Amino acid sequence: MPLKLIIFDLDGTLVDSSLDICNALNHAIRADGVPEVSVDEMIALVGEGASALIGKLIEKRGLDLDVPTLLRRFLDYYRTHLADHSAPYPGTEKMLRTLSRQKKAIVSNKLEALTIQLLKALDLLEHFDYVAGGDTGAQKKPSPVPIFDALARFDTLPGDALFVGDSIYDMAASRAAGVRSVAALYGYGSPGFSQGADYSIGRIEELIDLVAGL
Repeated sequence: MPLKLIIFDLDGTLVDSSLDICNALNHAIRADGVPEVSVDEMIALVGEGASALIGKLIEKRGLDLDVPTLLRRFLDYYRTHLADHSAPYPGTEKMLRTLSRQKKAIVSNKLEALTIQLLKALDLLEHFDYVAGGDTGAQKKPSPVPIFDALARFDTLPGDALFVGDSIYDMAASRAAGVRSVAALYGYGSPGFSQGADYSIGRIEELIDLVAGL
């Protein structure tokens, strides 16, 4: 089947943003005297957007804190520090240039404005024809709706697209949408997240050969 569209997750797939997200989370909880979160602890909770990240941390640690307050602190900090340490994974720009013939989209659970801001900060935005965040449409991953929206944007059938992601939410969304999935094994995914994926890659550059073989 011809490949017309490649849809990417952002954090943990194209960009390692873990330290900046962790720093924003720690900024949000510091005022309440909560012990700081490690990057590894944050990675185990991330994937469904900032509000869910905070909610999971509160539940895990049994905290009696207000999610909207923490979310406001998180976003206020993150907006001005989202690219302090974040960087594309090695080979990302080469991959995007090499696969320039295919339309490319981002479907992230990060807020759309922050997704675009981070892509701009890392000089990646020009490579994408469509960018959707967790607040762009009616639903977010693991719902297939954001993928359906991207397919509709380019009048593309599910069988003519790939979804590249690093989490169970990405794999579930692509599976429900009928889109072939590529598990990014180098990202933030929990053990076993790639079970059932159509393909897997250990480096983002491997996508070049994968696409060439389709």
